[in-house]
Amino acid sequence: MLYVTKEETADSFDTLSWEPGSASMPVSFSRTVGHYTPAMAGTAPSDCAVLFLSPWGFEEMCTRKLWRDLAERFAASGVSSLRFDYPGTGDAPDDMEFPGGLPVWEAAIEAAAAELRRLSGASRLILVGHGLGATFAALNAGSLGPVEGAVLMAPVISGRFYLRELAAWSKMVDDGLGLSDEQRIAAKVSIAGLVMPGEIAAAVRGLSIQAIEAIPARSVLVVHRAARDNEAAFADRLESLGATVTRRDYDGYDDLVSNPTIARQPEAVATAVAAWVASLAADTGTAVHPAMPPAPTIVEGDEFCEEPIRFGPRHRLFGTLCLPKGERRGAAVVLLGTAYDRQAGWARSTVETARYLASNGVVSLRFDAANVGDSPPVADAPGQVLFSAGQQDDVRAAFDLLGGRGLGPAVLAGRCSGAYLAFRSALEEERCLGVVAVNPFTFVWDEDENVEEALRYNPRSLGDYRKRALRADTFRRLASGEIDIRRAAGNICRQLGSRVARSAPSIFWRLSKFGRLRHAVHASFGRLSERHVPMRLIYSETDVGLERYHAYFGADGTGIKAYPGVTVEIVQGADHNMSPPDAKTFLRRHILEMALAAAK
Repeated sequence: MLYVTKEETADSFDTLSWEPGSASMPVSFSRTVGHYTPAMAGTAPSDCAVLFLSPWGFEEMCTRKLWRDLAERFAASGVSSLRFDYPGTGDAPDDMEFPGGLPVWEAAIEAAAAELRRLSGASRLILVGHGLGATFAALNAGSLGPVEGAVLMAPVISGRFYLRELAAWSKMVDDGLGLSDEQRIAAKVSIAGLVMPGEIAAAVRGLSIQAIEAIPARSVLVVHRAARDNEAAFADRLESLGATVTRRDYDGYDDLVSNPTIARQPEAVATAVAAWVASLAADTGTAVHPAMPPAPTIVEGDEFCEEPIRFGPRHRLFGTLCLPKGERRGAAVVLLGTAYDRQAGWARSTVETARYLASNGVVSLRFDAANVGDSPPVADAPGQVLFSAGQQDDVRAAFDLLGGRGLGPAVLAGRCSGAYLAFRSALEEERCLGVVAVNPFTFVWDEDENVEEALRYNPRSLGDYRKRALRADTFRRLASGEIDIRRAAGNICRQLGSRVARSAPSIFWRLSKFGRLRHAVHASFGRLSERHVPMRLIYSETDVGLERYHAYFGADGTGIKAYPGVTVEIVQGADHNMSPPDAKTFLRRHILEMALAAAK
């Protein structure tokens, strides 16, 4: 955990240390929020500290866990680090303007460098950037004071090419979600519902580092993608300018950035980066006179006040309390994350929901469960945490935090795996006053079902297949081989087979696995009904979770009427992530209504 110790030196100053298993310390500066990880206890804090410069958008979501992992590896070598959100992104306030394009982000980078030096006592920095963040490192190093080295991972060489690539990437994500042309954000630079401010996009379009005139540091590690000759040529350019350049193939890049839900960490690359940084920092001496961060860290908007916070045993979880500035109303809301998305949520939907609730007087807590985003894993726990009972311990810690602050009890709200976690936690947590479950994949996990397979090859609903079959674009994708026909056919056959099994007389159900699962689901709903815990089930019209809902409660859903505290809503024209603005508004309103009703 992070703690304060007295160093027996002539000047005797306070320092912070980190121990494995604890989350990093929240800090705020320049209208944004960051995570500071000091050197590990028992190591000599290096006079070099690492400043992380993140990519943008979908790529940032996919690399969030990688940044936390690298920060912990650096700490084990005595190297402190700071990672942060650019203003207007992630958990930073979003009422931002960007005159001139990049100056606001560049000012935040400079403020982050100064904050890192203040906290760590280090005089020199090592910049670690990914994607667009690597480009910022290359271009802005000269304004950050002494920079000992730079790690440039998959750097954006040409901003114009990057935006074209981003547009194609965005279409692939939208196609995967099943969004129609009318539902896409086509007029702006965007991906996965995240919109790059127009002024920022215009400035990025003009970026180019192919003919860079100055090296960011004497020592540079370029982690380049095999098929990108321009990245290798950029490394050549740095070498010609006098930098000592180490080159490393970016093994596992595609598996990392394909989808945050199924992202695989590039272990070999992370190990190489950590070893390079440790070697560079080894001979730079010891940091002196670090400063204590303010406590608590506060981020403010017009109608909310947020406190990024570590909580749980050994401060192992990282989350954000969002408090209304006006009069408090209703019960608090615990906003549970989906899959491995960071606590800000898909397209920042969780941040937006929290601040909407605060504007209506409702407290909320959003957080990363263990081994998700900025919360480290639990020792000896399985690497795959989704749909596991262990995540209920994290929810329990969230209720403990709210209770300790006098803010509980609370209602639970989540989507997909977060909806499953909300449902299962409500069964065990007496302090839960209600549940809003959005597109729950299931209510009882089938132990014969492999979580990895379910996430990677999650079948679409029959309704979704039917809807897509009517689109002209589907025929183009079939002809081009973009659609895996065998897998789609297999999914359809399995769902049709499941429907046939469910149509069998109920006398046979108790003899089948389906019957046992159905009994367990109804027993769970019965327990919540006996406790008078209200629940709102919300589905998009073609969500695959509806297949299981109808399996357990009938094709017409009439079986749910046995539980009077449960309401079911079907949202038309929405995808699994509830991306369209109208769907987001619908969800926020229902969560607010649940919070207000639960306190009566």
